[in-house]
Amino acid sequence: MPKYRPAFVIFAAERHRTFATVAVFVPCVVAGPALYGVCQAGCAAVVMACYSAAGATWGATAGITAPASVLACNAAFGKCSLACYIAAGAPTP
Repeated sequence: MPKYRPAFVIFAAERHRTFATVAVFVPCVVAGPALYGVCQAGCAAVVMACYSAAGATWGATAGITAPASVLACNAAFGKCSLACYIAAGAPTP
């Protein structure tokens, strides 16, 4: 029985330790995309309610003649989407 450890055993142990170290930090970052999807779904639900209250239809374009209430819904949806984008980059445990 040799008194030394072969290089491949040392390398395998080092890889295992590296994987364990990385695995500790990965869950903090993985939740970002899931949170982004949930956030965007919430924004879409709210803007649908806003358009319904304004008497408009989601996806229909009114261009320059859009009423102020629809423009306010659009602005709120843009701010909500921006907040989702920012939240997606934040680490989530």
